[in-house]
Order: sequence, then structure tokens, then C-alpha cells
Amino acid sequence: MDKNVYKVLVPHDFTSVADCAVNHAAKIAKSFKGEVYLLHVVSKNKEVDAAKKKLDKLITQADAKYDVNTHGIVRIGNIFDDIGDVATEIGAGYIVMGTHGATGMQKIMGSHALKVISHSKVPFVIVQDKGPSDTDVYDDIVVPIDYSDVTKQKLTIAANIAKHFNSKIHIYAAKETDEFLQIKLNRELSFAKKYFAEKSISFSIESADHSGGFKKQLIKFAARINADMIAIVNTTAGSLLPDFFGSDEQEVIANNAEIPVIITNPTQHFVSSSIIGS
Repeated sequence: MDKNVYKVLVPHDFTSVADCAVNHAAKIAKSFKGEVYLLHVVSKNKEVDAAKKKLDKLITQADAKYDVNTHGIVRIGNIFDDIGDVATEIGAGYIVMGTHGATGMQKIMGSHALKVISHSKVPFVIVQDKGPSDTDVYDDIVVPIDYSDVTKQKLTIAANIAKHFNSKIHIYAAKETDEFLQIKLNRELSFAKKYFAEKSISFSIESADHSGGFKKQLIKFAARINADMIAIVNTTAGSLLPDFFGSDEQEVIANNAEIPVIITNPTQHFVSSSIIGS
């Protein structure tokens, strides 16, 4: 395994939404001249051979369809621990995972996806059945901003993606009725504007129409501008200052507009060279 080759990991459960994740992963990997790794986790040793045969078929299809080097890994264990472990082992830059939304398949969905994410040091791109565009992958990225300090982590990863894909950042700000929280929000907004400006990243700012219901307003805004991605932080991993999503990140990752969501853990330390090179 070449440690210098950029790698994108896709947990695959042999469903159509996992196939969609491969589509996204292939576009990301090709943009880095990298490779895709498909991971299937089984619970028993006797399931390994059948899983390998299925993965081999998927690898052949992905190689031909997306013109990207694709590899397969079968691991005995559970998805909550092994996805993050394998990503670390192969040195993956991203994990692209399909979710079946708030309801549906029993394995990787909603709150289960958050449990998987919480065990990983690698950023996740969560997708549904909506594939990437035929041209550039992520032209428009929405970065929600509220009063919480974990905002800075969202800025880091959003900036890395925006630099690589020449994306536009759309800052979407909450509206607070509490004066103290609004002052803190304004401070976070000022930091975000300075941060993106210093990195020469194109950005715009729009505010929520009203206080409360920010998640729903965010998703409607992202759908209205036909966003390619929303960047959030996984506060269920145990941040000291909670992001505005609280424990309801699944409402965003399972959004009905099927917009991909990049989600990171608040304890993660981002190194730009691991994403786009410095």
C-alpha cells in the first residue's frame, strides 16, 4: 500500500445508497489522483468469502465506471469501531458513507451514522441517494455559523475543500434574540469572514429569517441555492461547547434535500496537508 497515494474509504453494505457513496468517493479520489477503498464489515468468519466475492464484483464495476483504482477490505467486527480503525490504518483522507436517512435500512442510518462518526479521526462525507454533479464535485458549500466555538473546525475543513475544488462558501448565520448570544455570534461571524478572506476563498453571508428552528432554515437555504455540501461538527462526540445542532445532527445528515454533509468530531485536529497539501 502506497502511503503517498490519497485514499478515500467507503463503508459498503451492498445497497444502492452505498453505490452512490462510491460515486462521490470516486470523484473526490480522482481529483486528488487517489484511490478508493471499499470496506465491508461482517460479524462472523464464515461470511468473509461471500463478502469478498461481492466486493470483487463492485471493484470491477467501479474501476470501469469511474476510471479510478478501487480496492476491497473485509473486516470481521462491527461498523461502529472498524470503519474508523480501517480509515486510520490505510491513512484515508475522507470516509464517504451512505445513509438511508431518518428511517429505512437497519445498519447505517441517522443516529447510527453518528455513532460510527464518533469513533473516527477522519472526516466523514455523508451522502444519500443523490449523486454528485457531472462537472465539479462541490461548487457550493454551506457553513452554518452560530455562537459556538467549534465553528472554527468547520471553517478549517470547509476551507480545505473550497481551496481544492475552487468552491464558494455560503455562510449561513443564526439569529439570536438573546443579546449576549448575538454578541458571541457576531464575534464568530467576524472570525469566519476574516478567516476566509485571508485564504482568498470566495464567500457570501446570509442570515436566518428568525430565531429558533435553525436546522430547518439551514436545510431550506441549502436546498434553495442547490448546495453541494453542508459542513457541521458532530457534537455527540463530546465537545465542551456544543454546536447549535445539539444532539440532533441526524436531522441534518438525513436532510430531505439529500445534500451531502461533511461532519467532523470536535476533538479532531486538522492538518491542511492531509487534505489538500500545504
